[in-house]
Amino acid sequence: MNLHIYLGLLHRGEQTLASSFRQVSEGHGDEPDIHFLCQSLGGQSEHHVALLLPVVERYGEEGSDNEPERLHAQGLSETRSGPVGLLRDLQDLYVLASLVDITWTVMEQAGQALRDSELLSVVEQCHQETEVQLRWLKTRIKQAAPQALLVAE
Repeated sequence: MNLHIYLGLLHRGEQTLASSFRQVSEGHGDEPDIHFLCQSLGGQSEHHVALLLPVVERYGEEGSDNEPERLHAQGLSETRSGPVGLLRDLQDLYVLASLVDITWTVMEQAGQALRDSELLSVVEQCHQETEVQLRWLKTRIKQAAPQALLVAE
């Protein structure tokens, strides 16, 4: 069974997403909605990590060299500046949240196949919240794009 590979991806992906939301919050603190909402969304992802722990303890997680090379999530190590920087940082968050989102979909399929009600309960709550994160990011990207791309700095 290879469930531990995707549990590791999801566990680390949520951790990375949480820290990346916090990074963008701090790096773009002059944008009040970015600061507060990214802090809140980062907290959601941290909560997802906590909810995943019992499942990870039961099935294990892969974090070694056996994991396929491209199966990982890169977080934001620093934020960019200015309107274009904000747009790019939001886009990076969107890509990372998309990876987490589709991994929740994979976990749902595994939970159904295993008939694991605990896993499915965690998936249901966390996946819905991740979808909300994606919707907010997409909306905020749409809002930031005209300012970043069409207005001279």
